[in-house]
Amino acid sequence: MGNNKLYPIFLKASKLDILIIGGGKVALEKLTFLLKSSPDAKVSLRAKWFLPEVVRLADNFGIDIKEEAYHSPQLKGRQLIIAATNDLAVNKRIVSDAQQENILINVADMPDLCDFYLGGIVTKGDVKIAISTNGKSPTLAKRLRQLLEEVLPNDIGLLADNLNRYRMQLKADLDIRVSKLNDLTEGLLSKKES
Repeated sequence: MGNNKLYPIFLKASKLDILIIGGGKVALEKLTFLLKSSPDAKVSLRAKWFLPEVVRLADNFGIDIKEEAYHSPQLKGRQLIIAATNDLAVNKRIVSDAQQENILINVADMPDLCDFYLGGIVTKGDVKIAISTNGKSPTLAKRLRQLLEEVLPNDIGLLADNLNRYRMQLKADLDIRVSKLNDLTEGLLSKKES
C-alpha cells in the first residue's frame, strides 16, 4: 500500500496569476472547479478553440480568454499552470517550459507530470476540506466530496465563527487557550454522541 506524501495547502487564488491552457471539456472542468472554490481567482485561458460553455463561464467571471495556440511566452508572470489540452506533445512542452520558469504545473489526467493535484473540495461557509487520493482516483475523491457535502451541516461555518469569537475572548497563553478550546469542542462531540 502507498502512502500519500502530498502536503496540502490552501491558496489565495485571487493573488496568483493562473493560466489554463486548453478549451475543451477538461478545461471546462478545471475552470469550473477553480471558480467554484475561488470565484475571485485571477485566471486566464489560452487555446486554439473553446467550447461555448467555456466562453460563457469565462464571460460570466470576467476571465481573460484568447484563442491562440500554445507558445512559451504565455507563461511569463504566471505562478500556476493547468495544462488541459488533448495533445500529449503540447502538454509535455508546457511541462518543460513551466519547469524552466519554476512555475507549478498540473496536467490533466497525467499525475506523473504534475507538481500538484486538484483534489475534491467540500466548502461549508468558512470550513473547507480538501480530499486527495494522491492522483490515483479522482472518482473516489469526488464520491468522498459528495458524502461529506451531505453529512456536514450547512451551518458548520457558524460553529467556526463562534469558536473563533470564543478563542479571541480568551486572554490566556497558547497552551491554556488550546486546552480550553479542546475541552469545549470535546464537550460538543460528547453531547452529540449521547
